[in-house]
Amino acid sequence: MIHYKNIPGFMLLMLWAVVPLRAKEYHVSVKGKDSNLGTMVQPFRSIAHAASVAVAGDVITVHAGIYREEVSLMRGGESDEKRITYQAAAGENVEIKGSEVIVGWKKVKDGVWKVNLPNAFFGSYNPYTDLIAGDWYFPRARKLHTGAVYLNSKGFEEIDPLEPLTGNTWYCSYEKGTTTIVANFGTADPNKELLEINMRKSCFYPGKTGVNYLTVRGFKMSQAATQWAAPTAEQVGLIGTNWSKGWVIEDNVISDSKCVGLTLGKDRKTGHNGVDYNEMVHRVIAAGWNKDTIGSHLVRNNKIFNCGAAGICGSFGAAFSRIEDNEVYAVYTNRSFYGAEMAGIKLHGAIDVIIAGNKVHHAFIGIWLDWMAQGTIVRDNLCYENDLVDLFMEVNHGPYEVSGNQFLSAYSLRDWSEGGTFSRNLFAGLVSRVPDSRATPYFKPHSTAFLGIKPIQGGDNRFFNNVFMGKRDVEVVQQPRMNVMDGPDRLLGYGLAVYDDAVLPVMAKGNIYLDGAKPFKGENK
Repeated sequence: MIHYKNIPGFMLLMLWAVVPLRAKEYHVSVKGKDSNLGTMVQPFRSIAHAASVAVAGDVITVHAGIYREEVSLMRGGESDEKRITYQAAAGENVEIKGSEVIVGWKKVKDGVWKVNLPNAFFGSYNPYTDLIAGDWYFPRARKLHTGAVYLNSKGFEEIDPLEPLTGNTWYCSYEKGTTTIVANFGTADPNKELLEINMRKSCFYPGKTGVNYLTVRGFKMSQAATQWAAPTAEQVGLIGTNWSKGWVIEDNVISDSKCVGLTLGKDRKTGHNGVDYNEMVHRVIAAGWNKDTIGSHLVRNNKIFNCGAAGICGSFGAAFSRIEDNEVYAVYTNRSFYGAEMAGIKLHGAIDVIIAGNKVHHAFIGIWLDWMAQGTIVRDNLCYENDLVDLFMEVNHGPYEVSGNQFLSAYSLRDWSEGGTFSRNLFAGLVSRVPDSRATPYFKPHSTAFLGIKPIQGGDNRFFNNVFMGKRDVEVVQQPRMNVMDGPDRLLGYGLAVYDDAVLPVMAKGNIYLDGAKPFKGENK
């Protein structure tokens, strides 16, 4: 037994310094108060307050209820072993919403109601004055806002004030400090139903970069007024990592984001729209884009749906990450706006990323890997009912691996890259390729160390033991031609014959061709 009275004071201080402090578990409840101690008996009221006191190693357990707040994080963990964990209490339904309930609707005429909201109601951010905009966003005549209207959790479509206001549509206007929202609720009375509108830019997003080593587990998150997340901009999702390292995002339900559900994205400091992408590569490297500081996230077992642009996206910030066993669906379904980011999973700079065991469907483009997919593995995913294509590989030099996937949509593979190895996949639809002359970067293996830039020539692919099916009585959806990617590819067909004239060598062995699918002319040679 140690008798502390016999130990000099300075030695006691030294002992105290080396004895690790025990991690705390804070509790949050809709019945709590932020002035409480954060215990099970005296829980906090808001997740944001718990975040403000938690330090590395702590756990924040959130109990059943709806939390209408934006959790803006300013502190992370210190390592994979000493992280800050945010978790829903076991077996309890915990919802974080970026919306507010709105009452006081006035009837204009049958089915049509309106509400006037003073600007002070919105605080520092008003989604009904914020237009969707950014690089690679292709605006149409209709100007759309980041706000949204939900009747009993079902989102309505925003229209222009000059368009007919039919059922399940809305528009807004702003004048002299007042925002007016007008909607057609059909036979429903919005004052007697659950009527919510988007209010917050996100539900769970750091207020600064470098908030590392967080676990976010078991929540339902929905209804955020997210902005367009271009690869040259800060990418804010309904939940996002904001240029950090080592997050675990698991077992969540993420839905109803105006643009993107989950972002593993770029920061704002290196540029926010209006930057050439090759220039952006040099900027992020200079700002510390490497394995020691950025990426290495784990995103698994989440359900992500009802997102206007993408389910999961990330430019640079997803490097070295694993995206596993998620279901992503109902993405870009109402077609109200358009740009070059519409996909279930859309990544730029996916160096050493593993995308495995996911189910991606009804998502326009299933998985879209754009620029710098190097050391990337796409394995054992199930893609179906994606309107345009299941897998789009755009201007990557590789090497990358695509193995064990089932691509069941009408259009299976769109290849604008080179350097891929495809094995044991089922391609149930069309295959196309484009020798794209754009010059894009390549790096040292398993690294962000820049080596150079070169154009895509096409080819340098290997196809082993795949199954290719022939024509089916299904339609491939094409967008109105607003960009070069919207038209059909010149080399398009069933099977591998589209690679017969590839500039770089192609190897094909052991593939099976059914129902008229055509083999590569050099098969088995």
